Amino acid sequence: MVELKTDTSIDAMYEAGQVVARALTAVRDAADVGVSLLELDEVARDVLRAAGAASPFLGYRPSFAPTPFPAVICASVNEAIVHGIPDGYRLRDGDLVSIDCGAQLGGWAGDSAISFTVGRPRPADLRLIETAERALAAGIEAAVVGHRIGDIAHAVGAVCRAAGYGIPDGFGGHGIGRRMHEDPPVPNEGRPGRGFRLRPGLVLAIEPMVIAGGTDGYHEAPDGWTLRTNDGSRAAHAEHTVAITESGPRVLTERR
Repeated sequence: MVELKTDTSIDAMYEAGQVVARALTAVRDAADVGVSLLELDEVARDVLRAAGAASPFLGYRPSFAPTPFPAVICASVNEAIVHGIPDGYRLRDGDLVSIDCGAQLGGWAGDSAISFTVGRPRPADLRLIETAERALAAGIEAAVVGHRIGDIAHAVGAVCRAAGYGIPDGFGGHGIGRRMHEDPPVPNEGRPGRGFRLRPGLVLAIEPMVIAGGTDGYHEAPDGWTLRTNDGSRAAHAEHTVAITESGPRVLTERR
């Protein structure tokens, strides 16, 4: 069931989204060679705690998961695409890191993700991240009243495919509101003019995921959560929570 939000509810979601934005900024600023993923998770916990927000990630257990998620961020490094569990791994020079974070504040959720490099970046990684961000921008630009979910999916997928990158099949964005995951799903590839029609009050998490090797294959790591590329190539992830309004898309997780 798709729930349309009022302007007041969207304003409240913006507050949750800004907590996420601050958490991601803090994590990115703290990330350096030698810093562990668990330490980055603690940075995000501190931001959520200071804002009086809860984590929709912590303890989350969808049907596919063997255990509840144990952290407030997903930390996916190099060939990990999404859903990486923070552990004692210490970042190395040249690592590509994707961080996904959510916040629950005042009964409303926000969700966003960024990718960045640590130390000396590989040019190929910078191109991969830039493509994920361009795909996200294209998806947001298509998120206007009267368009359909397929228009967002097509805009995202066209950018990724034109760059020669793969897109993990079956994973994409989603509706968001009182819960982190709501209807409708938002694929990262699709046909324009198809799917749910975008209306004012619809709030979506748009999240391109791109695989450098150009293939769409991935596999689940032994932890039952992390998705990794089949060919060992690197991956990047970008995400914003976006409200559909009469005046155009409103990015609720915009980082200042």
